[in-house]
Amino acid sequence: MVKTIDYKELKGEFVLVDVRSPGEYEDATIPGAVNVPLLDNEERKVVGTVYVQESVDKAKKIGLEFVSKKLPYLYDRFRKLEKEHKNLVFFCARGGFRSSSIAALMDSLGINTFRLRGGYKSYRKIVNEELPILNEGITYVVLHGNTGVGKTKILKELYEKGYDVLDLENAANHRGSLLGSVGLGKPRSQKQFESIVYDTLRRRKSDIVFIEGESRRIGNIVIPSCIWDKMEEGIHILVKASLDFRAELILEEYMKKENAKEEILLSLELLRRYMSEENSKRYIQMALDEDYRELSKQLMVKYYDPLYAASDKKYDYKHIVYVEDIEQAAENIESWIKEKQVFKAKHE
Repeated sequence: MVKTIDYKELKGEFVLVDVRSPGEYEDATIPGAVNVPLLDNEERKVVGTVYVQESVDKAKKIGLEFVSKKLPYLYDRFRKLEKEHKNLVFFCARGGFRSSSIAALMDSLGINTFRLRGGYKSYRKIVNEELPILNEGITYVVLHGNTGVGKTKILKELYEKGYDVLDLENAANHRGSLLGSVGLGKPRSQKQFESIVYDTLRRRKSDIVFIEGESRRIGNIVIPSCIWDKMEEGIHILVKASLDFRAELILEEYMKKENAKEEILLSLELLRRYMSEENSKRYIQMALDEDYRELSKQLMVKYYDPLYAASDKKYDYKHIVYVEDIEQAAENIESWIKEKQVFKAKHE
């Protein structure tokens, strides 16, 4: 009989195996899960249509016909995963037919198998219930500053130094600006964003977490109220850098990516309503000519900086960092928090 396990009980050597379709997996999954779909997107659509319009039994039969052709491949794939991770934990949408049937079959073939009780739905319930609780005791150290000052890179340096970091832009796969998706591919869904945030906070080592100041929205993602409110209450640091430094960083992060020109041009089309037609045409021509350094400077001066100034809440900044080098900026912040005994104060 297949062993069933709750998400909270998972420990030791295991890998989560999402047997849902690629489309379901792409929309949202449990962080770290491997997708080994029993049905592809089109097959799932066919089975779902029969399930709704005809009968459950007929839908199951069609599903079995689809899956049966793949069984040799699936067995090899699961056996390989077992060798790498020792235990396989299968899940589908609700812990129903897909995960239970394949788990039972693989168990009968000698593979170390578990089924996740309640499937992805039960995991989402845990995220919704526990994220506010995980967030309660945290003090966020929030980095603010204009576009291009290097806040995200500073966070990465602090993470490398062993500090807890919640990178919201990475969780969203979007930089939170007009050109925020250039070079990054498809932004993540709200559900996947929340799962990554939950997983990050669950694994933190302390209650001091570094984070970047954001607007409430990052692309189409909305920062949960519990985290947004805690950010507002946090320790605020202002990061500054020269226009040349910022332009170089923008050039590296946005404009040297594959297919950058096409994505920049699409974004600039969206910018038309925010500025004069003359400026809009000039920026589009710069993109066509690949004069990205000047384009980035112009966008910061004419668009990003005024937008930031209008939205800046003028926090009580406890520290100001002038960036000429990312590593030195991270060291500056590290020295400051040690000098001010931020960690000690928050644990007394």
